[in-house]
Amino acid sequence: MDMIDIRSLKNLISPSNCMSVAHKVVMRLSAMGGGVFGVLVASLVGAGLGVGSVALAQDQPQLNLPRVSITAGFYQIDAQVAQTPSQREIGLMFRQTMPQHEGMIFVFEEPAMQCFWMKNTHLPLSAAFIADNGEIVNIEDMKPYSTNSHCSARPVRFVLEMQQGWFAKKNLKAGFKLIAPLFQK
Repeated sequence: MDMIDIRSLKNLISPSNCMSVAHKVVMRLSAMGGGVFGVLVASLVGAGLGVGSVALAQDQPQLNLPRVSITAGFYQIDAQVAQTPSQREIGLMFRQTMPQHEGMIFVFEEPAMQCFWMKNTHLPLSAAFIADNGEIVNIEDMKPYSTNSHCSARPVRFVLEMQQGWFAKKNLKAGFKLIAPLFQK
């Protein structure tokens, strides 16, 4: 009997292909004689990989996420917190406007190289890639609708998106330390 290593599936799945992968798992289990049990296992695997949240992906902006206050020197940022995979996937897509003092902070489970693009994002943004202690690692300016990747210079857990040029206007650069409850002291 063939074996499917469920743990290896997570490494192969991205938000854009997880429905397809779940379907392939169902088909493979059915071909192996998995029957109802196989469909149940595939459904559970799909649910564990966030298929349900991807199926609910929208073309509307996220406006009701939790918020956190971030201090940047003399400036206060009111940031929405995107912490689940589906919240991070949508990010600031479809937003038509955003006040100067607002942004969105993306929170990841552990430090890693983070890359962002601007698909379906109407606003020009600057992304600050932030270390666990709140230190800005690097800042990238991003053009609306671009699928070019903008990446962290080293592994980070946080990315803060603000209106493009916000960090430059405030003279905030790599090495500057932001303060928020999210960051380790």
